[in-house]
Amino acid sequence: MEELELKKLCRQMREDILRMIHAAGSGHPGGSLSEVEILATLYFGGVMRVDPNSPEWEARDRLILSKGHSAPALYSVLARKGFFPLSWLDSLRRLGSPLQGHPHAVRVPGCDCSSGSLGQGLSVSNGLAMALRRRGLDSRVYCILGDGELQEGQVWEAVMTAAHYQLNNVCAIVDYNGVQLDGRLEEVMGIGCPEEAFAAFGWHVISCDGHDLAALGRAFDEACANVAPSVIFARTIKGKGVSFMEDRAEWHGKAPNDAQLAAALDEIRREVC
Repeated sequence: MEELELKKLCRQMREDILRMIHAAGSGHPGGSLSEVEILATLYFGGVMRVDPNSPEWEARDRLILSKGHSAPALYSVLARKGFFPLSWLDSLRRLGSPLQGHPHAVRVPGCDCSSGSLGQGLSVSNGLAMALRRRGLDSRVYCILGDGELQEGQVWEAVMTAAHYQLNNVCAIVDYNGVQLDGRLEEVMGIGCPEEAFAAFGWHVISCDGHDLAALGRAFDEACANVAPSVIFARTIKGKGVSFMEDRAEWHGKAPNDAQLAAALDEIRREVC
């Protein structure tokens, strides 16, 4: 998909996210909006090898959304890729719906891991990567983490593990928007310089603008070409695309009302034009 088409897709995904959360009356718009370009690049930018007609294809690449609360963005990209009908998006968080507030791998085609308990996704990614290697498959595992999630000790155990076993088929992406549930990252629990920490453990570290599609494409190319596990620190804006949500902790987990939805959708459409 060309960059202009990817930009249009990102607009559609942001609209999907806002409509879903508004209809559900609950959800997490901030971190869903910040990861849109990351997911669009993975699924439509020629990075991930997947087949919507065969969701369980053994040789596919895997995506682990460790920050599972941002599931609306994942549901949007999976639906638009063709894993399930777009009409499913209207059922977010409804009783009996496959699209719960956090991903449910058993019920969502194209979802490789149930997630939501922060800190676990990179460990799961390591296990998948080791299993794929044992099977002789060249598939890759991509893991999206939140920056606040790096406060979890299990993440660093997984960082050590991937380096020790030289899992160069693992690529972590940190959605580095600087804001978490209770406030700014450095105010809640500062994490110092995580890029240096990953590098110290033997990871190949890449930093880029997480809303720049071309920069993301180059970052994923660099990660694929490296002999060590790679991490991409994607600098993003929480609530990206909606001015009154951007960089605001209060929009971590709150649904827009009718007027806010209308204003947000109007802003997104005008920005693309």
